[in-house]
Amino acid sequence: MPIATNEPEGVIAGSAKHLKKLKEIDEVIYVFDGSEDDERVSLLRNFGCKVIARNTKRGKRAGAINDALSCIKKAEYIAIFDVDSRPNEEFVRNCVKALERDKRAYIASTRRLISNAVNTLTKTIELEYNIINFFLSRSKFKQFNGLIGVLNGEILKRERLREDVITEDADFATRMHVKGYKAILCEGYIYEQAPLYWKDFYNQRKRWYFGGLQLWRYLNDVLKSKNLGFKISWLSSLTLTFVPILFLPLILMALPSLLIYKKREGFKLYIGLIAYCLTLQLASLSAIVNMLKGEEIEWVAIKRSLET
Repeated sequence: MPIATNEPEGVIAGSAKHLKKLKEIDEVIYVFDGSEDDERVSLLRNFGCKVIARNTKRGKRAGAINDALSCIKKAEYIAIFDVDSRPNEEFVRNCVKALERDKRAYIASTRRLISNAVNTLTKTIELEYNIINFFLSRSKFKQFNGLIGVLNGEILKRERLREDVITEDADFATRMHVKGYKAILCEGYIYEQAPLYWKDFYNQRKRWYFGGLQLWRYLNDVLKSKNLGFKISWLSSLTLTFVPILFLPLILMALPSLLIYKKREGFKLYIGLIAYCLTLQLASLSAIVNMLKGEEIEWVAIKRSLET
């Protein structure tokens, strides 16, 4: 589990408490970008967790995971989480069983749910996740954000993550699918936090869009794949998602359904969906402009909810 230096102590403690309850996990390793003398390092070790204080931000999240892999001699299965990840009790067990049944699978994961649906934005993202979970179950290109899930340890240690891309998870997923591996969606769920503020949401999605643009380097490899379903799903994810404004008419017609579905909160959610769609389109266009100008996107941390 990678940890940036900006993560609150309360969220980190909540993470350690939760993961230590999962019986199927043999060892919990946190990779901290800060130094050994940070109080959060001592906090995690007091929970019985191993901590790698790497004292660098090299490669961001990908670099942290790669540093952890260098310290792991052998592991048949490796689970990757974020500090806000709260998997249910069956998460690891179900994922491992899925990987055991299919040796061509490089990762297994579950549905994502929002743990901090406390305002209009987070409730809107909660609705988005419900839609994503639906399409994820049918897509031939399953891309689990953050590589959150249980991975085949041999494949992960051999392939590693690219540290020169901004969305290492999507990059790794594309490389694995091109090589003929697959991702499995299992029964179960995992909670995670959504951005609390629109500015954080915009920065997050702009980074995701920029990472999607970097994936076009694999176009020739994708087209050579014999898996037609994968090619269609991959191309759709890198085209349709960049023009969310096309779906605005559907959102505008959704008010009656939202009022029935959410009753008193329906109208707020309706406004949130409109703002969500427009924000996504702005983030998409901004990422494209940055790519055309040859400008990199800076990784910006989002503010966490203090609830754990």
